[in-house]
Amino acid sequence: MGNKTLSLRPAVRLLLGAVSAAALLAAAPAHAQEPVQPIEVPKNVNPAKVELGKKLWFDPRLSRSGFISCNSCHNLSMGGSDNLKTSIGHNWQKGPINSPTVLNSSLNMAQFWDGRAKDLREQAGGPIANPGEMAFTHDLAVDMLRSIPQYVAEFQKVFGTDKLTIDEVTSAIAAFEETLVTPNARFDKWLKGDKQAINQQELRGYELFKNSGCVACHNGPNLGGTSFQKMGLVEPYKTDNPAEGRFAVTGNDAERFNFKVPTLRNVELTYPYFHDGAADTLAQAVDTMGRIQLGRTFTKQENADIVAFLKTLTGEQPEIMLPILPPSSDRTPRPQPFDD
Repeated sequence: MGNKTLSLRPAVRLLLGAVSAAALLAAAPAHAQEPVQPIEVPKNVNPAKVELGKKLWFDPRLSRSGFISCNSCHNLSMGGSDNLKTSIGHNWQKGPINSPTVLNSSLNMAQFWDGRAKDLREQAGGPIANPGEMAFTHDLAVDMLRSIPQYVAEFQKVFGTDKLTIDEVTSAIAAFEETLVTPNARFDKWLKGDKQAINQQELRGYELFKNSGCVACHNGPNLGGTSFQKMGLVEPYKTDNPAEGRFAVTGNDAERFNFKVPTLRNVELTYPYFHDGAADTLAQAVDTMGRIQLGRTFTKQENADIVAFLKTLTGEQPEIMLPILPPSSDRTPRPQPFDD
């Protein structure tokens, strides 16, 4: 009898281990088994810093013309983009590339299509000094802010110092941008266990999205933004846009036409698509991506199913109360909207 008991012990341990594993699996969130995770609301937010950043975000005085603000190209009423093929810069200049959404951009590994900015702080300073965008300089932008007593007081309150440089400016803008997340999309609710949150067509679209290989690049909470990939992996992508992606940053020919994978969050709001804005609709984008990235031609029904899934990724949009900007002083440089 004793020998039988001893011989059963390994089996019992295996059985208990299997039961424990099953219990853990049952207790784990539904999304733990998926390549996509829900968007979470940011924590440890500094309200005063965010409010200052919001004012700077909407302040067109950070541009030479006094007309262009951060919100001009990343309109928070339009999915954090401008719905143009390429943005319009100072003196009606045509931008070189499609404006990516700012929503959930804090989840990206780097900023800009070519990843030349390592984070939101570094990104925030780029457009201000770009002659084709806001066409100012960092020094002029800081001088403008220093000429406005209310801004000086707010910077002192937030940063605890009278020092006001472009570093404080970009830090405040980045703090505001970090709050621009879009949780509680219908698909997120499905991930968290609400199986009624999406319908059968949308679920078919998600399964096809996974099984076709789309999730190899579009994964994680942001369904993108975590890698650089070649545009035209299977079939060359034809475009008149001169952008060359990571090659412009690294000079490495192997990275020519490698772009940061865009987020698919709120993608129904952020048309047109791709770095050149060539796809006007989601159906066109899905068709093109299938062919040039996966070597697959989706049927009309498959395309419609994937598009239906993509529309479940629209989350709660940030509710922004427009700030009242501090008035200029007599010392504040006046805008120059037109070149003489």
